[in-house]
Amino acid sequence: MEPQRSRAVFSSEDFTLIRNAIGRYLEDKDAPDSIKYANLYHRIGRVAGDGGAAR
Repeated sequence: MEPQRSRAVFSSEDFTLIRNAIGRYLEDKDAPDSIKYANLYHRIGRVAGDGGAAR
């Protein structure tokens, strides 16, 4: 019996929604951990396939 392939946890649309939420959070320039969130924003863009385009 072959092992089952793992299924994706998030859909492409989920990545877009998460990225948009992070983008809104980053509109507050004094947000705590803003650098970490900015990096996450760009990594999610690469995963979602939009090349990490600017907001």
